[in-house]
Amino acid sequence: MNYQNAKFNQSFGISSQLPPSDLAEIAFAGRSNVGKSSLLNKLFNRKQLARVSSVPGKTITINFYDVDSVRFVDLPGYGYAKISKQEKERFAELMEGYFKSKRNLKLVVQLVDMRHKPSADDFGMIEFMKQADIPFIIVMTKSDKLKVKEYKRRLEESKKELEIAGDVPIIPFSSQTGEGVDEVKRYIEQAL
Repeated sequence: MNYQNAKFNQSFGISSQLPPSDLAEIAFAGRSNVGKSSLLNKLFNRKQLARVSSVPGKTITINFYDVDSVRFVDLPGYGYAKISKQEKERFAELMEGYFKSKRNLKLVVQLVDMRHKPSADDFGMIEFMKQADIPFIIVMTKSDKLKVKEYKRRLEESKKELEIAGDVPIIPFSSQTGEGVDEVKRYIEQAL
């Protein structure tokens, strides 16, 4: 797969707009501002294909990108407190609608910020994927923001904190240095 062939396809704000799942899909999930768009841009080797912001909650739609004959799906971030109740309900409906609409889903790339313990929402998402028998990997983002000693400590703690995921791969990732990008690509290609 040539990731540089990536192109934006469409965005959808409500689940009833979602198109049929006619291609294999790789979805990217995680809390707001965890780095989903940055990871996509690094995979695609493009600076601004997926919109990146330092402000949480910018991805408020499900964004589809086509790469050769595969669809990459940037899901809206969960857990952002500073949005209205109505927006939270729309996000929940959108995410639930996505996962319940019989997608040709090959893999979910679950992002967790390596600097912090996984949130209750992260654990909820992992539980959901396990119960729904959805294949997933965990990518620990923002690894470059940690000093060497702290990096090693957080990696060990993360493995314990994420034991509920079972033997799912846990991959440290940095959009700055490119750490983990080849490993993520390898798991995506295995899933396809």
